[in-house]
Amino acid sequence: MDDAEARSLAERFDQWNLPKSFAEDPYPTYRALLRYAPIKRFDDGTCFISRYADLVTVYRDTKRFSSDKKVEFKPKFGDSPLYLHHTTSLVFNDPPLHTRVRSIIVGALTPKAIARLEPDLIRLVDGLLERMAEKGTADLIEDFAAAIPIEVIGNLLRVPHEDRGPLREWSLSILGALEPVLTPQQEARGNAAVLEFQDYLEGLIADRRKNPGDPSVDVLTRLMQGDGDERLTHVELVQNCIFLLNAGHETTTNLIGNGLHILSEWPDEKRRLIEDPLLIGTAVEEFLRYESSNQLGNRITTEDVELGGEALPKGTRITLCIGAANRDPAQFPDPDRMDISRTPNKHLAFAWGPHLCAGHAFARLEGKTAIGRFLARFPNYELDGAPVRGGRVRFRGFASLPARVA
Repeated sequence: MDDAEARSLAERFDQWNLPKSFAEDPYPTYRALLRYAPIKRFDDGTCFISRYADLVTVYRDTKRFSSDKKVEFKPKFGDSPLYLHHTTSLVFNDPPLHTRVRSIIVGALTPKAIARLEPDLIRLVDGLLERMAEKGTADLIEDFAAAIPIEVIGNLLRVPHEDRGPLREWSLSILGALEPVLTPQQEARGNAAVLEFQDYLEGLIADRRKNPGDPSVDVLTRLMQGDGDERLTHVELVQNCIFLLNAGHETTTNLIGNGLHILSEWPDEKRRLIEDPLLIGTAVEEFLRYESSNQLGNRITTEDVELGGEALPKGTRITLCIGAANRDPAQFPDPDRMDISRTPNKHLAFAWGPHLCAGHAFARLEGKTAIGRFLARFPNYELDGAPVRGGRVRFRGFASLPARVA
């Protein structure tokens, strides 16, 4: 793309009216925005920012760049289950509420809990690999990537195996309502999912009150008990259990699916990783950077501010483009190149600062275990048919990824 085309693409970009092609490949647009409109202003007063340095500034400053979504989500969701959920969950709140809730959640996601998770995770992954080997073909999303985080979060919250069937669809429906433009169908599905999930959790919580687990490894029991003098209200407990599933499900599914797709597109890097499995740690970081599972975030200014040389008045709604920032050439040399040994690699896939993803250690463990063991078992896997993207712009991943594994 020459300069004139890139400038035109940046000028025409409208986050509220995106072409279908954007969900398939947003990166030409991101490159154009980084070059010609890193802070893209719209007629409604909102703006879309793509520079790495600007995103870090926003992430660090929770006072002037608020995550509280009550004002933004009220006209979007009204007095609905989606409004209650998203304005109560950890990610869409500021200190001190965010600090209190986060300390309890992080206190539940201890190194001991992670260590206890790994043997079960390995058994789960190996069982999925064995089933795929028997068939010789697989959908790398349905048969593998999506099956892992559901079981991991289910184990953390001790959800009975027979109750886990609806969890994935509930999560997809609730997160689908966070798209920049919401359809009536997405809204209806999201509200129904919140209500159904709430009803299920009420029973699970009631049972756990009668039969508490070991709080050092049972996350739900730990959340119910709180941290020191800090306690979650009942509404906060229910909504943040929903949040834990949502935060840990689709983004991790996307990490695993995107990683396996990336390796199929970059055979030399795939070969490097097969020949040197110890690179799996830096490889996972590069998958997170190159194809960020979560592409967009949001903030609102609480006072008049200057960002990247632009004056933004109080009340400006900002879209943070994580996917673009992670391809910013000012931060990442040759950003469109996949390099599984890239260091340093301070990507923003898990956000930054006070809002750093509380479950990032779990996600990294799942990604390393799943992709590493998959490659060891199926080093010659090949895609077999057209991959199907999820069709959303906020969360980047695949709905289907057919492959031959044997």
